[in-house]
Amino acid sequence: MLTEQEHERYQRQLLLSEIQEEGQERLKSARVAIIGVGGLGSPAATYLAYAGIGNLRLIDRDRVEASNLNRQTLHTPSDIGRPKVESAKDKLAIANPAVAIEALQEEFNAQTADRLLCDIDVALDCLDNLTSRILLNEACFRARIPFVHAAVHGFDGEVGLFVPGKTACYSCYLGKRRPPAASSPFPVIGTTPGLLGVIQALEALKWLLGLPSSTAGSIHFIQTLSLECTRIRVAKLAGCIVCQG
Repeated sequence: MLTEQEHERYQRQLLLSEIQEEGQERLKSARVAIIGVGGLGSPAATYLAYAGIGNLRLIDRDRVEASNLNRQTLHTPSDIGRPKVESAKDKLAIANPAVAIEALQEEFNAQTADRLLCDIDVALDCLDNLTSRILLNEACFRARIPFVHAAVHGFDGEVGLFVPGKTACYSCYLGKRRPPAASSPFPVIGTTPGLLGVIQALEALKWLLGLPSSTAGSIHFIQTLSLECTRIRVAKLAGCIVCQG
């Protein structure tokens, strides 16, 4: 049941025929994991908290650095040196005190992946490296958890939704190619992960509300300089051990 305060806070969302009270209650009971609380994770977590997601699990091993501040909007200069998950939790708790926030300062790796994704309804890939994304894909398909992928570089980005049992997986998207690891630091303007992170939040909300998504089983490539968007359908790779094993 929604409280009187929740009715007031979410009144504009409740007017939407796609949400109404039943949908808002679904969001309130949802559990979402955000892996990476940086340029993508900051806007994604912010808008999910604003929308009334009941439980947010923030996963990131890193601490705030000065070079993060051009794009990681949950962190400020006074947070430099603090764990990113703690900095983010503080801001989100102010934004919406009704949201239960887990702040896990842990590395997402082969040993921790299954535990960190336990009891999650949908995961957001807000990572910054290929190795961790491959591990997330494997863990999500193993646990049958849908996840929203995003990646950015410079002015460009990509976003897609992978659903175990319904779509191909991230490994199918990669195919037999394995792009070289991105150099660190890599170029990025803050507005690009801001835009992609908001889209990730929207796709997670649509999934939780049972709404159709054009990103399911597809990748949308967004070029922000031209505002052009290209979509490709990801076909299941024959013999993929992740989604067909």
